Amino acid sequence: MNFIDFRSDTVTKPSEEMLKAMFSAEVGDDVFNEDPTINLLQEKAALLFGMEASLFCASGTQTNQIAINVHVQPGGEVICNQESHVYKYEGGGIAKNSGASVRLIEGNRGRITAEKISEWLNPDDVHYPVTQLISIEDTSNRGGGAIYDFEEIKRIKKYCVEHNLPLHLDGARLFNSLVETGIDYKKYASQFDSISICLSKGLGTPVGSLLLGKTDFIKKARRVRKVMGGGMRQAGFLAAAGIFALDNNISRLKIDHQNAKKLEETLLYLTWIKEVIPVETNIVVAILNNSSKRDIIINHLAENGIKCMAFGPGMIRFVTHLDISANDISKTIEVLKKIQI
Repeated sequence: MNFIDFRSDTVTKPSEEMLKAMFSAEVGDDVFNEDPTINLLQEKAALLFGMEASLFCASGTQTNQIAINVHVQPGGEVICNQESHVYKYEGGGIAKNSGASVRLIEGNRGRITAEKISEWLNPDDVHYPVTQLISIEDTSNRGGGAIYDFEEIKRIKKYCVEHNLPLHLDGARLFNSLVETGIDYKKYASQFDSISICLSKGLGTPVGSLLLGKTDFIKKARRVRKVMGGGMRQAGFLAAAGIFALDNNISRLKIDHQNAKKLEETLLYLTWIKEVIPVETNIVVAILNNSSKRDIIINHLAENGIKCMAFGPGMIRFVTHLDISANDISKTIEVLKKIQI
């Protein structure tokens, strides 16, 4: 059976055009800075966001963890939302890789505010870890693809500057945010000391993320990447997919958002749905009236050729992406409407 796979936008496969770009890539040894395709991708991404430099890595978890490791010292503390990916889904990496603790803040759909951050900045007291980094996520995965208010980001940045704190962005789905808001990439990026962006989610590459920052920061990050076993040698074949994605797959993210809205509209009218977290980008999170029916519904959808995933008690998540067609959406809506619970 050919499944319609809504589990994540990481399940996409390279298009024929992307594969052609990959197979024709010129490669070299990236640990020696000699892979021309990787160098081109890094330069292209840095230029796109107006940052000094960037570093190609294997995954968003790797770029996030490298950034945190460069920014903090063992015994320090990272402030982030309690639902943030850097804390919840990266295997305890902040503690394991950097020896840092985490201050978790409640927020709205995975987003925090400058006001909330100010409540939890540790005093200069030997009893407390030193606050060393603020990290935010745009869009917020656990928030159902919620977009950060840029004015709030600027307030957070202002607070960080006032307290000499670096600001990191987990921008795994940043392009989903920016195609909706229309904010200038360089203007947006200027608020951050480091940015992690994924190429293997909405942009459809098989592997890869980029870490962006100042030249000195990226030099340190390259060393940390090596320590973490991230020197990928002739990875230009993968970087070529990233170049293709940046050139061709950003603006089309709007299609994914439109498909997500269609799913939302259907789910809102189903009697077994309690609510749907308002859809802003490509993530649809449905909350069931009867949480005990979650796995029954997921299994029923799978039996009808549709894959989605559990997202917590009584919650189901659908993620639209470039491998989901208009026909796939129509078929999924048809199956959803027939479910009787």
